[in-house]
Amino acid sequence: MNLAVLIPIAGIAGGVAIMWMCFKYLELRITDRKALDDVARETAEKKRLEARVAILERIVTDRGIQTADQIDALVERDALDRESEQVR
Repeated sequence: MNLAVLIPIAGIAGGVAIMWMCFKYLELRITDRKALDDVARETAEKKRLEARVAILERIVTDRGIQTADQIDALVERDALDRESEQVR
């Protein structure tokens, strides 16, 4: 068998391998971008929930006249948060 026949076959196989690696690289970049978006979204949600828990802890520990005002402020803030999420 002549080795000259193997040269074009090796070139074609190498080209296919390079295209496959490029495809996999792009696929990983897209997956990475989605994961980063998920992390950012969950971090924002965690911060929002932590702020809300801090307010609720303060409401529970305070026994003054301000309790009703704080509850109203929390309800209004929650309504504003929902409106801003719907705008997105």
